[in-house]
Amino acid sequence: MIQAIWTQVSEGRKSCISAIKTWLHYLSQIFLIDRAVVFGILTRIWSLCSGPVTIILIASCFRPEVQGYYYTFASLLALQVFVELGLSQVIIQFASHEWSRLNLNEKGQIVGSAEALSRLVSLGQVTLRWYTVAGAIVSIGLGLGGYVFFLRSPDTNVSWAGPWILLCALTGIRLFLLPVFSLLEGCNQVAAVYGFRLVEAVLRSVIIWISISIGTNLWAASISGAAGLLCAGVFLQRRYWQFLKTLFLCYSTGPRINWRTEILPVQWRIALSWLSGYLAFNLFTPILFHYHGAVIAGRMGMTWNLVTVQLSIASIFVLPKAPYFGMLIAQRRYVELDTLFWHLTKIVMVPSCLGAFAIWVFVYILYAHNLPLAGRVLSPLPTGLFLLATVIISLSFPMSTYLRAHKKEPLVFLSVVMGISVALSTFILGRFYSATGMAIGYLSINVLTLPFVMLIWRRCRDAWHYGHNEKKNISDF
Repeated sequence: MIQAIWTQVSEGRKSCISAIKTWLHYLSQIFLIDRAVVFGILTRIWSLCSGPVTIILIASCFRPEVQGYYYTFASLLALQVFVELGLSQVIIQFASHEWSRLNLNEKGQIVGSAEALSRLVSLGQVTLRWYTVAGAIVSIGLGLGGYVFFLRSPDTNVSWAGPWILLCALTGIRLFLLPVFSLLEGCNQVAAVYGFRLVEAVLRSVIIWISISIGTNLWAASISGAAGLLCAGVFLQRRYWQFLKTLFLCYSTGPRINWRTEILPVQWRIALSWLSGYLAFNLFTPILFHYHGAVIAGRMGMTWNLVTVQLSIASIFVLPKAPYFGMLIAQRRYVELDTLFWHLTKIVMVPSCLGAFAIWVFVYILYAHNLPLAGRVLSPLPTGLFLLATVIISLSFPMSTYLRAHKKEPLVFLSVVMGISVALSTFILGRFYSATGMAIGYLSINVLTLPFVMLIWRRCRDAWHYGHNEKKNISDF
């Protein structure tokens, strides 16, 4: 009898496990969840869990003035976009088109079309030279420029010079490695890259927690950055050494990608969009630092850190599919491309809205109960306005990724107009009305911009795809 009961329990357990697997498979098909998305989701979950820990440690161990410098460091480091000029995004697009005829063998070597391999090798070597120069410019130029900026700020008795110079040097080295990871993503190694980023995120969080706790103050960011670079070096050497040797140490003997005629027409447009993105996303903290002091800048920086977590929720579903977008376009499988796009757009909005609401509730509770952490973030009103604007940006994110996968950038003019508009509103409203004025201007501009993004997307899709013979077969993704 005991044996019969045990048999029934075993069969029930197997049936339950089978049902769970079927349910999970069904959900993965609906939400287009593959390994890359899983790693991306886990990384964002880690950010959501580790972010509050970091915020609490900063609020507990940093003086308000030190917190202001910490987040202003991050905003100024984003100036690297002025030398990077969006090339990392171009690399993904061009590499994905060549990778549609290539693959990796069991030894990690690139195999497939000799013509595509030659063009991919030339792409890797051109971009490596570009980023070598860009890394040096960031380390030296940004270091000196930031030094002058902070030197002219009011004396707050904060030791910032050494941490700032070291952080700029590490950022330059990190920029040198950026084309490597962009090439890997473009070559459809997204799952491995996202897996690495999950490990790196955990490592850097733990390192920065320890650093802040033991009183390293502004040095904590540099210590965490050095740990991330070490982790990246180990990952690349152990996983993709053969891949890297082929791309960077071999000579391209066949057709080559011409930077002037192929890359530059796309890059300058994306570069303008990225520069406009800096104006739209990274001026809030420095302007408040300049006009209202380090304390309010620290509140803005911590709040913006929460807001960007919400924005990154959308990216975990869209960015892993960007190389696949490029491969479908290269193969002219436009029906499958549009099906994937609309599915992603529907998926993105749900977590974006829920994430924004959860963050706003968190801030509201802090202020409603007058908790100590409330003094380190903005009040619920400007926080809610920033979050609402970010939800609108999340809606446009799949559209911009779709368009750029065609190796074109039709949103460049709109991006420039938006960036300049946000910059002007941030300067004017931020100076006279502080963070709330900034938030109102930011939301208003995003509301006005979204209809134009949708119109451009529709017109470009119809123009680029009209008259082509779509492949009707929808493959399993």
